[in-house]
Amino acid sequence: MRNNVKTAVILAAFGGLILLIGGAVGGTNGLTIALIIALVLVGGQYWFSDRIAIAAARAIPVTEEQMPEYYRIVRELTERAGMPMPRLYVTEDRQPNAFATGRNPSHAAVAVTRGLLEICTWDEIRGVLAHELSHVGNRDTLITSVAAGLALAITFAARLAAFAGIFAGGNNREGPNIFESLALLILAPLAAALLQLALSRSREYEADRSGARLIGDGEPLARALAKLDAASKQVPMNVRPEAASMYIVVPQRCDDGLEVVSLLARDADLVALGLRRDALWRLVLDELVDGPGVV
Repeated sequence: MRNNVKTAVILAAFGGLILLIGGAVGGTNGLTIALIIALVLVGGQYWFSDRIAIAAARAIPVTEEQMPEYYRIVRELTERAGMPMPRLYVTEDRQPNAFATGRNPSHAAVAVTRGLLEICTWDEIRGVLAHELSHVGNRDTLITSVAAGLALAITFAARLAAFAGIFAGGNNREGPNIFESLALLILAPLAAALLQLALSRSREYEADRSGARLIGDGEPLARALAKLDAASKQVPMNVRPEAASMYIVVPQRCDDGLEVVSLLARDADLVALGLRRDALWRLVLDELVDGPGVV
């Protein structure tokens, strides 16, 4: 229920920002056009958010023949959790990381980076995959996918509107002048990034716990998070800010120039990583992992 409320709030914020951009560029007519665009994009982001997220990550599909162990682990975990088998992808990023996407378990996809495959053992990767599949089972992927797609659309629309205002020279009284256009160019992408920060990463704690229960052990994911934490400080990863919250660890560097927002997200995630590892080790020490299943 909480994720459904979050999704509704994000969709409403997206629609409001699109209307604001439309009104700034075209006045009353711009509002009408923006409303139509907002309705189309909101519907499109819901139905195709998983494809957009996969494309943004430049992930490529892999077959069972190419990566039998990857498929074996995911098949084992999905059968244990009573979930459909998701589509499996790999990205060529050297930073160890992973994400899941899709509006529901029947339309889910899981992606791991090449760096994760190189630095982690399969037992640790199993812990990471259990975490990501828990996101799918808990419906966290819906809000993450929709948010990533909407933030991309907001940034794109703001740039189009801003450049239209700049090149029009501010001659249209209903449109923005050059200063308003520049402000739109800067502030709208910033608003999109802040929208991502507003999505609490508290769902990561529940996915950690659910993943640990799914495999019956919290230690593999705890070891993996320690490796991901250390490696992410050394290996940069260019990810657009609106897509960063999909990943199990917020990438170190984003490629949209929003350094302040990116650093805030990164610093917050580093603190959260330590707390998450501690919580997982407490699960191991206190023997709280007492059975499979996505909680």
